[in-house]
Amino acid sequence: MSACWTALEVRGSQPEIPLSVVKLWASAFGGEIKSIASKYSGSQLLQKKYKEYEKSVRIEEIDGAKLVKNVAQNMEEIFRKKAEATRRLVEAAEEAHLQHEENPDLQYEYFNAVLINEVDEDGNSVELGGEFLLEPNDHFNNLSVNLSLSVVQVPTNMYNKDPDIVNGVYWSEALNKVFVDNFKRDPTLIWQYFGSAKGFFRQYPGVKWHPDEHGVIAFDCRNRKWYIQAATSPKDVVILVDVSGSMKGLRLTIARQTVASILDTLGDDDFFNIIAYNQEIHYVEPCLNGTLVQADSTNKDHFKEHLDKLFAKGIGLLGNALTEAFTILNEINQIGRGSSCSQAIMLITDGATQMYDDVFAKYNWPERKVRIFPYLIGRESAFADNLKWMACANKGYFSQISTLADVQENVMRYLHVMSRPKVIDHEHDTVWTEAYVDSAVSINNHNVLCLYTSVPPQKNQGILLGVVGTDIPIQELMKTIPKHKLGIHGYAFAITNNGYILTHPDLRPLYQEGQKRKKPSYSSVDLSEVEWEDTEDVLRTAMVNRRTGTFSMEVKRTVDKGKRVLTMHNDYYFTDIKGTPFSVGVALSRGHGKYFFKGNVSLEAGLHDLEQPDVALADEWTYCNTDEHHENRHLTQVQAIKLYMTSRKPHLKCDRELIQQVLFDAVVTAPLEAYWTGLALNKSENSDKGVEIAFLGTRTGLSRTNLFVVPEQLTNQDFLTAEDKEGVFNADHFPLWYKRAAEQVPGTFVYSIPFSSGGENKSVVLASTAIQLLDDRKSPIVAAVGIQMKLEFFQRKFWTASRQCNALDGKCTISCDNEDIKCYLIDNNGFILVSEDTSQTNLFFGEVEGAVMNKLLLMGSFKKINLYDYQALCKEYAGSSDSARTLLDVSTLSSRAQRTMMVPCDTEYPAFVSERTIKETTGNTDCGGCIRTFVIQQIPSSNLFMVVVENKCDCSSAPPVTMEPIEIIYILFINQINIPHNESLKCDRLKFQKDRRRPQSCHPFHPEENAMECGSANALNLSLVAILFPVLSFLISR
Repeated sequence: MSACWTALEVRGSQPEIPLSVVKLWASAFGGEIKSIASKYSGSQLLQKKYKEYEKSVRIEEIDGAKLVKNVAQNMEEIFRKKAEATRRLVEAAEEAHLQHEENPDLQYEYFNAVLINEVDEDGNSVELGGEFLLEPNDHFNNLSVNLSLSVVQVPTNMYNKDPDIVNGVYWSEALNKVFVDNFKRDPTLIWQYFGSAKGFFRQYPGVKWHPDEHGVIAFDCRNRKWYIQAATSPKDVVILVDVSGSMKGLRLTIARQTVASILDTLGDDDFFNIIAYNQEIHYVEPCLNGTLVQADSTNKDHFKEHLDKLFAKGIGLLGNALTEAFTILNEINQIGRGSSCSQAIMLITDGATQMYDDVFAKYNWPERKVRIFPYLIGRESAFADNLKWMACANKGYFSQISTLADVQENVMRYLHVMSRPKVIDHEHDTVWTEAYVDSAVSINNHNVLCLYTSVPPQKNQGILLGVVGTDIPIQELMKTIPKHKLGIHGYAFAITNNGYILTHPDLRPLYQEGQKRKKPSYSSVDLSEVEWEDTEDVLRTAMVNRRTGTFSMEVKRTVDKGKRVLTMHNDYYFTDIKGTPFSVGVALSRGHGKYFFKGNVSLEAGLHDLEQPDVALADEWTYCNTDEHHENRHLTQVQAIKLYMTSRKPHLKCDRELIQQVLFDAVVTAPLEAYWTGLALNKSENSDKGVEIAFLGTRTGLSRTNLFVVPEQLTNQDFLTAEDKEGVFNADHFPLWYKRAAEQVPGTFVYSIPFSSGGENKSVVLASTAIQLLDDRKSPIVAAVGIQMKLEFFQRKFWTASRQCNALDGKCTISCDNEDIKCYLIDNNGFILVSEDTSQTNLFFGEVEGAVMNKLLLMGSFKKINLYDYQALCKEYAGSSDSARTLLDVSTLSSRAQRTMMVPCDTEYPAFVSERTIKETTGNTDCGGCIRTFVIQQIPSSNLFMVVVENKCDCSSAPPVTMEPIEIIYILFINQINIPHNESLKCDRLKFQKDRRRPQSCHPFHPEENAMECGSANALNLSLVAILFPVLSFLISR
C-alpha cells in the first residue's frame, strides 16, 4: 500500500502552475483587449454622451397590462379588415350565382393559371391560355402578377372544360371587381381567393402556376384545411374498417388509402378513432380503446403508421362494430371530451349482408345525430343496396370506390353533406385557421406563416358553393408590436384556441433556417413546448380560455443557435383578441427590461442626424405604416418619418413616441460618426487592419456602422446583414450582441466567435458592451456598441500576453509556448476562442478537456443547465422496422438501413454557464493515477477565462463533456422487459389532452336538410323504398 502511495506522489509531484503568473497573463491580455475594444467601439464616448442627458430624461416603468391591451386592439383591427374583405366576396359570389342560369353547353374561354402565356409550336396561344399581362410586384415578393384579373386553377385529375367547371368559372368572374376593390380599400391584403365546391380555384392577383417535374399540380382547394374548416363544423368521427377475408389484396390497399384521405380532412377541432373489425373488434391503436383523440398532425401521423399493420382474415360482423362506434360517440358526447358538435361514422367495407336497422333504431333514431358515410370498396355491387340504405336513413352519403384514383374525390363528398346545416342556417362564420404555410397558395413566400380567414358562400337547398378567403401574413401582425416597449429580452406571442402558436420568437417551422422544407407538425407547436418552464400550464390554460391577466416565472432563454442560455425572470401579460379565437401575450424581463426612458431633442437636429449615411433603422420595426396606402409604399421609414414630423403627410399612421426617441438617439449617437472617421483616417491606427467594423445599436432600433477596411476585405461578410438573422434588429428580437452585452456587468465587454449555421469558421471575434443611462439596476440599457476583429489578430494578442513574466532577467520559467502546459481562452459558456490547436476554435471546452471540465463543474466554477427542445430533429435510420434513432447502436442495423432522414423529436440537452463570483481557482484531475494540475483565471472586464492545464498526463481516456442532445424516448424498442412500461408511457401521452377551447360556432344538423341527397336515392329498389319511406316520413313529420 505504501509503495503505491509513493508512486502516486512521484507522478503527481510536478511543480504547480504559478497562479500569480497566470494572473499576470490574464491581466495583460484583459487590459490590452479592453483598450482595443473601448477605443475602436467608442464606448466611453457614447456613455459620456448619454450621461450628459441623464438629468433631462424621464424614466418610465412599462405598464404590461396596458401594453398587451393595445397590441390586442391593433391585431383585432387587422383581423376585422380582412373579415370585411371576405364578407364582400361572399355577397358578390352569392349574388353572381343567383343571377346565373346553368347551361350544360356553355363555352367560355377563361385564364387557366397553368396555361396563361403558353404557346403551341406555331406560336399561337394555347386553349385557355392567352396573353396575360404579368408585372413584378414587391408587395407580392417580387412575383409577376396581374392586379386587374384573377386566374383559375383546375386540379390535374379534372377536365378543364367540364360543364360544371365552365359554369362556375363563368359566374365567378364577377369576383374580379371585388378582388380589385378590396385591394384598393386595404393595400395590406395579399392573396384573395375562391375555392369552388366543384374543384376549381380562383386566385387574385393573377399569377402563373407551374406543374411539378411530372407535369402535375396536385393542389385541390377542397382538401385544404382552410376549406374544410370553413365548410364544416367541428366533428367527432369513428372510422370502421372491414378487415374480413374478402378485403384481401387491392381492396385493403384502397381501404388504407381511404382512411388516410379521411384523416387528411380532419383538423385540430375534430376528434377521431379507427376501429378495424372482422369477427372481433380491433382498435388500430389498442391503448385508445373506447375514446377519441384530437385530430392534430401528430395523432393523425401516428394512426397512419399503424394502417400498414392491418391484414384481412375471418368474417365481418358489422353489427358489433357499429354498436361499438355508437357507444363511443354517445359516451364522448356525454362527458364533453370531443368536439361536442357534429358526429359521424365512416364505414369502409366491400359490402353489408343486412341493414342493421335494429342497431340504428337503438342508438341513432329518431334524432339521427350520427351521420353514416359508407364507402363501398371494389367494383362489386352485390351488397351495395344495404349500404346505400344506411346512408339515406342516417343523413349520410354513399360512395363507391373502385380504384385508388377514385379515393380522394369520393372521400371529399362527405364534407358537402356535413356543410348542409351551416348552409341552410345561412351562417357566414368567419373561420381563422392556425398559422401555416400552404406552398400552393402562398407562393409569394414559403417562409412566411399565414392565417386564412374563410367564409362559405351558399345557395339554396343547403348546397355549398365553396369558400372564399384571404391570407394574413404573420409579419403584418408583428408590425403592430411596439418592440421598443418590450425591451431587449421581451417579446410578444399569440396562440389559438387549441393552444397552438401563431407567433412566438422560439417557433421554428422549418427543417433548416433558409430552407423551404416545413416540419410535419410546425403548425401545431403548443405554447407549452416553448414556454416549457411553466410545468403546470398556468399561462397556457389562462390564454386558451381567453382570460386577461398576469403570470410570472423564471425562464431559460437560449440564444446563438441554442448554444448559449440566459436565465431571467419574466412577467407575462395576456388577453384575448376580440372577434377571433386567438389570445395574445407579452413577456417583459425584470430589471432593465421593465423600464423605458424619454428624452427630447429639437426636430431639426433629430432629422439632420437621422439622415446620415451611417444610420439605419430596424427593417421590421414600424415607425410609420407605409403599407396602408398605395401612394406611400415607395417611402423608406426615414422618408416617412420626415414627411410625418414636418406635417407634409399628417395622415400617415406613425408611432410618434418611438419617432421622438429615435430622433433623440440619432442626436446622442451622432458624435461617434466623426470619432470613427477620425480613427479610420489616422494611418498610425489599426495598421494591420485587425479591427474591421465598429457598430452600435440603440433601444429604438437605430444602428450605426463604420468600416475600417473596404467591404471586400471583411472577414465575415454576413455580419449586420439580413443573412445574419440573430445579429440584426428583427421583428421579434434585438441583436445577439446587444442581448448578451446587456447581461454583462456594466463597463465590461462580451467576446465571442459567431456560430455559423453552415459549420464553417467565421474567423472573427465580436466584442460588445452595453451603455446604461444610470448606475442602478432599474436603469434602462439605452444602447450597445461593439467591434468586429479578425480572429488571428485577437489570438495574437493572447499569445503575446501569455509570454510575460515577473522575472527581473526577463527569462520566464513558464509560458504558453512550453510543451509542459496547454493554454486555452474560453468564454462564459465554455466555448474555446484560443487554443494551440486551431481546429479546436469554437468547440466546447468539455469536448477537448473532459476531465478538466468535469472538475470545473464539481468545483462550481461552471454550472450545467438542462434545457428541452420540443421542436428538435433527430436522425432516423430508414429501413429499420423499429425506426432506430441515433441513440441506438448503428452497427446493429443492416446495411440497407444506413440511409438517414431527419424526423421531428423531443430532446434534452445541456448548456453551461460560468459562476460570476469565481474569479480564479486551481484544481487537479486524476487521470489513471496521474495527477494533472490546472488553473482558471478570469480575464478582467470580460466574459473570458484563461485555462492553463499541465500536459504531462495522458487523459485521453477521460470521457468528454458534450452538449449533444439526448432524445426523449416515449416508445423504446430496446428489450422485451421494458415493453409494458413503455407502452403505458406511450399510451398516457396519446390519451393526454391539454386544455382547449371549442369554437363557438356549431351546426351539427338541420330539420330542413334533404336527407334523400345521399348518393343513392334513385338507385333504391322498390322493396327498399317501402322500408325506408315510413322511417323518413316519420322523421319529416316531426
